[in-house]
Amino acid sequence: MMLEKSAGAVIFRKNNGIKYLLLHYAGEHRAGAHWDFVKGNVEEGEEEKATVAREIEEETGIEDINFIEGFKESINYFYKREKRLIYKEVVFYLVETSSAEGVKLSYEHVGYEWLGYEEAMQRLTYRNARNVLEKAHELLSKV
Repeated sequence: MMLEKSAGAVIFRKNNGIKYLLLHYAGEHRAGAHWDFVKGNVEEGEEEKATVAREIEEETGIEDINFIEGFKESINYFYKREKRLIYKEVVFYLVETSSAEGVKLSYEHVGYEWLGYEEAMQRLTYRNARNVLEKAHELLSKV
């Protein structure tokens, strides 16, 4: 079994309340079409936060980010690639941006939306992503 590690972010902005950035992944993606957060594989020798910053820039074009201290959530799951079982760990950070417009999507995505908490919870495809969003929202509600 192969091991794979990724890092990603729950990206938010404050504009008439908190809005979360969700990305619509294309159907060609191995998981099929789905809504999720920015994430990508940690490259050899790369720190997790460096991966997050790189992936945010590559997938959205957003460069102005601020990591919110006190938030780091991990999810784990299995998937198959070319008939091989992969155990994947994804570490998520909470990141604030002031960039609202001008998101430039990568080839991996077919759309994006800035959504309030309830809408984002309904839009996210996977339960583990909803669990991460719930924890992020709880932290932001206390600030």
